[in-house]
Amino acid sequence: MNEFGNSLRTTLKMATKTPLSTIALAFEELSQCGTKDEGLPLDKFCDACSLVSVLFNSLGLAFKFAEMEYVAKVGNLVEASKRFATLENIVDADVGNGTVKKQRSPSRDLRRVRQGLDLVRALFEQFLSSKDYSLRNAASTAYAQVCAPYHTWAVRTAVSAGMHTLPSREQLLLKLNETDHSAKKKMRRYIKASRPLIDYIDKLYISRKIRLDW
Repeated sequence: MNEFGNSLRTTLKMATKTPLSTIALAFEELSQCGTKDEGLPLDKFCDACSLVSVLFNSLGLAFKFAEMEYVAKVGNLVEASKRFATLENIVDADVGNGTVKKQRSPSRDLRRVRQGLDLVRALFEQFLSSKDYSLRNAASTAYAQVCAPYHTWAVRTAVSAGMHTLPSREQLLLKLNETDHSAKKKMRRYIKASRPLIDYIDKLYISRKIRLDW
């Protein structure tokens, strides 16, 4: 009976596992990794970040640009993790080589991945702000806050046009296998876990006298 009970609990646990729950848990675990002296492990950071692409995919064409850039940058960091152990290592190496802002440099890729994580955080916060708030409004506000200041007019215009193709709030929940209630709980978990991580990444640049306006 006990063996059956354990099997049933495992089955139920697997059945309730969703993209949002997986992402929330991964970032909660990541927030417990590393110390100020040891640094944040790059491989574990990449593992958690790779899970987020499913969210961009769920938003359809409007966020296709974000998905493609995000996936590419995470892939570059995965390659970098074969040479560098921590986030601190890649920033220090690029500072030493004068390549922090150079295309395809790990530090530049890290900056863009951080932007993707922050975009998801802002989107979730807007989603949570009101049950009547449409996904289009939530996404538009999140994009304006996080990404628009760094994008060209052409990109901003394309994104604005793409907002009309976003799924409804209900359609997104269906894609993610969530109810409004369950999604909100997991979104709050991600927001709580990702905020310190985003601040941590920002401080890697600021502490090395690198501005964040790029």
